[in-house]
Amino acid sequence: MPYTWTDNDTHIDLHLEPHQSLTPRGFVWFMGATCALISLPLFSLLGTATLWALLPFLAVAVGLQWGFLNRNKRDRSVHEHLRIDATTTELVRHNPRAADQSWDCNTYWVQVNMHDTNPRIPHYVTLTGNGREVELGAFLTEEERMSLKDELVARFSDLRRVPPSGPAAPHGGDQAS
Repeated sequence: MPYTWTDNDTHIDLHLEPHQSLTPRGFVWFMGATCALISLPLFSLLGTATLWALLPFLAVAVGLQWGFLNRNKRDRSVHEHLRIDATTTELVRHNPRAADQSWDCNTYWVQVNMHDTNPRIPHYVTLTGNGREVELGAFLTEEERMSLKDELVARFSDLRRVPPSGPAAPHGGDQAS
């Protein structure tokens, strides 16, 4: 799962981040294989003027591929952090090319919603409270968002359970007054 729960004594943390299928090691291998495969046909052109005419175009192709893969990596560096305690729920979204966004609300009033009618993002999960509605995990897959919604509902209902508060029974059996 691209999200992890961390339970502490005083609060619960949820970290969400998108899938990163291309690791740094995989990036090096992919770029190396691309350069090797592009250079294979060039061996037959060694010592000719055609080689020098093709090299700038091949260099631009490799450079563009390098740049686009790095741009994709930066765009996928978005992550969200949800902190829930008995009184306050806070969501912070760290954007790759924009300022961080934050939202907070009293934990008791937070509502977890799932919107099934959005054609672009099916099973869209939001948190509502404090007069605002904020998205959560839009970069997750459809199944992950459905699972996340169920887990959020369970976590919030656990926090809202108030132990029965009544007069404590005296120890040692019934006592007459």
